[in-house]
Amino acid sequence: MTQGVKIEGGMKGDYHIHTNYSDGVFSPEKIVDLALEAGLKAISLTDHDNVLSYNIAVEYLKTKEVEMKVIQGIEVNTLYKDYEVHILGYFPDTTKSDFKNLLKIQQQARTKQTKEILALLSKKEGIKIKYEDVKNMVAEGGSIGRPHIAKAITNAGGTSNVMEAYSKYIHRNSPVYVERKTVSPFDAVEVIYDSGGIPVIAHPYDIDIAEKLIKDLMNCGLRGIEAYHRKHSPAIVEYFSSMAENLGLIVTGGSDFHAPNIMNGQIILGKNFVPEWIYEKLLEEKRRLDLA
Repeated sequence: MTQGVKIEGGMKGDYHIHTNYSDGVFSPEKIVDLALEAGLKAISLTDHDNVLSYNIAVEYLKTKEVEMKVIQGIEVNTLYKDYEVHILGYFPDTTKSDFKNLLKIQQQARTKQTKEILALLSKKEGIKIKYEDVKNMVAEGGSIGRPHIAKAITNAGGTSNVMEAYSKYIHRNSPVYVERKTVSPFDAVEVIYDSGGIPVIAHPYDIDIAEKLIKDLMNCGLRGIEAYHRKHSPAIVEYFSSMAENLGLIVTGGSDFHAPNIMNGQIILGKNFVPEWIYEKLLEEKRRLDLA
């Protein structure tokens, strides 16, 4: 039986969720409430380059008379050649010095990028935005990023909507855009793995060199592929599930939830395309790593 086949009797979960500690719109507490309403039994908050939402969610869950598992998670934004590669991490020990240093590097890069883009917007386009106005869009200590800059541009009257801000200013060919100096996917995988975590490549369909990159990342400790994702068709799910099985990697999945779906007004969080056996696969892999 391949990992692409649903196994009955598991725990309904969602292992790729964002909060307002990165580019999600809801607080960790709100995410917990939504997850419970969706009937989820396990979740992972995977904010970009940030882990602060985890403890908040765990403490809030203690006030509820229900049982739901919250897995420590993260999504690290990396660059490799001309590709943006996102690495998910599950169960990392966030107290490890290398892990904390990784977060520090990523946060500094986000701050530097934002300030440089704002300076260019002011100089070249006459769009005046204060750094604090962008920073205030995320929870205290959260990760600022391109979505927040795009929203700030719109708020300042630079564009009529966020999508226009992206098309005019938030892309590599824009004269006001500055590339973020981030870590490589190899660094991210190695740090997560060395911290006792499970490194997983996120939504690999976005990367046309995914197969070769996945094999190369395995040399640094990559242990999984996010085959189940709201953007992945059944054929893509099967493709990456088969690849994972052939390479001896685990399969994970999640909604990559940021906000209610604008198209139909419904919450995507916990959509039933995430198989219920994924939670057990993550636990098995964590136990295997701990014994290695």
